[in-house]
Amino acid sequence: MKITAQEEYGLRCLLQLAKLPQDQVVSVKEVASREGLSSAYVEKLLRLLSKAGLVHSLRGIRGGYALNRPSSAITLGEVVRALGTVQTTDHICNQFTGNALACTHLMDCGIRSVWSGLTIYIKHFLDSTTLDNLVGNERAVTERLAKRWV
Repeated sequence: MKITAQEEYGLRCLLQLAKLPQDQVVSVKEVASREGLSSAYVEKLLRLLSKAGLVHSLRGIRGGYALNRPSSAITLGEVVRALGTVQTTDHICNQFTGNALACTHLMDCGIRSVWSGLTIYIKHFLDSTTLDNLVGNERAVTERLAKRWV
């Protein structure tokens, strides 16, 4: 799976919101400062996340962004789809065609099952992992995620 900068930075911005009490807002400038990003880029990312219904903005001097739902109700799958895409088997197979217009193994491919299985696993992982699962220090998050898959 290939993670884009937009997906990584967007998720990091969302985690800034997830760490706050429900309905508390944080300014674009503050998120940008905490993440080492430009305010313009953070604004772009938060607009995409807003368009997907994951966050909302409040205008004014004390304005900013907040999550639309509790962090326990927002999945990584939703975040990735709002900011980019989860690659599918078709995408992988159509991308690597060699010198031909289509893969020479299009009709009978032993590798496709591997890509298909990985795609299913990744989608399931992303759709069953919430922002709330990622709040905390690295060790706590690692332990939390490990317990889910044992």
